[in-house]
Amino acid sequence: MEERNGVIGETGVTGETGVTGGSGAARLQERLQKRHQARIEDAERRREAKESRSVAEEEVQYFSRSFSRERADIEELLASCCGAERSLVTQNLEEATDRTTQLQKFLNDSLMFLTQYELRQAQAALQKLQTSLTETREGALPKKKFTFRARTKAAGKVSAAGTPPPAAASPADPGVMAVDGASEQCGFSNVRDELLIKTAEEIQKQDVLLTHLSNCRVRLIGSPSTLHLKNIDSCEILCGPVSSSVFIDQCRNSTLAFPCQQLRTHNTSDTQVYLHVTSRAIIEDCWGLSFAPFSWSYPTLEEDFAVSGLDRQRNNWREVDDFNWLAAGTPSPNWTVLPEADRKTSWDS
Repeated sequence: MEERNGVIGETGVTGETGVTGGSGAARLQERLQKRHQARIEDAERRREAKESRSVAEEEVQYFSRSFSRERADIEELLASCCGAERSLVTQNLEEATDRTTQLQKFLNDSLMFLTQYELRQAQAALQKLQTSLTETREGALPKKKFTFRARTKAAGKVSAAGTPPPAAASPADPGVMAVDGASEQCGFSNVRDELLIKTAEEIQKQDVLLTHLSNCRVRLIGSPSTLHLKNIDSCEILCGPVSSSVFIDQCRNSTLAFPCQQLRTHNTSDTQVYLHVTSRAIIEDCWGLSFAPFSWSYPTLEEDFAVSGLDRQRNNWREVDDFNWLAAGTPSPNWTVLPEADRKTSWDS
């Protein structure tokens, strides 16, 4: 009986051990396989992350090299204007303007992989280049003195469709004064309480400068290359499609409307901007700004969009980067979207 019990006991232990051992080995093998698979997946994630970083670094390096090289070439073009014949200066300035516009487009197309710091540096370099371009044009092609021509009060009003009126020939009625478009520098300066108009023929893809204007209504009908606004107070400024950038500095209590590739705004307050922008608007040291989609219209607007090269269907009017507000996930207190009920719908009054 003891032997039988022993056999039975041994058989029972053997059987039980066999079952337990087999189950444990299976579980161990499963754990090893899971761990091995996790190692493979982790290695794959690290490899993909490394490749992604490598691609991003290569893109940034390519952008940096290409941007710097093109900027240097444009600066060399501008430097060659010093002391050159007028025809060569004109040719170089046209080429520099076109290449600066293309450089702006290159920056806009690279936004997805640039950091905020890299973007800010590139935009500052572009703004400096635009300033050099304007200064070189003013120095190498001296502008003619501003001359004034009178418009009758009836002619000075913009029609409901936004078409500029013809100039009146009679000097007896001072009416609304406008700067003659024959000057090399296209724009208006040091004017108060006037209606100021530029036509497409006067603008002709030039850089337009508006400075020291107070309580003026400005209509720029055409497609400027760039638009510079500085020291603007209580004005309404409407502009056709700007092929590259709009730069605003020290503007207050005004209403602005324009399409552009890039908007850079400094030191501006209590201003409404009706905007069509194909990149992202940037503000710095600003407060009390409100944005709405561009809504001004005039008969040749579509033609001017074609001249400017802007994408009519791409409008990032509410995508605003505030360089003074870096709190992620919290809206900047310095700008808002203008409520629809408060948006201007009629521009001819």
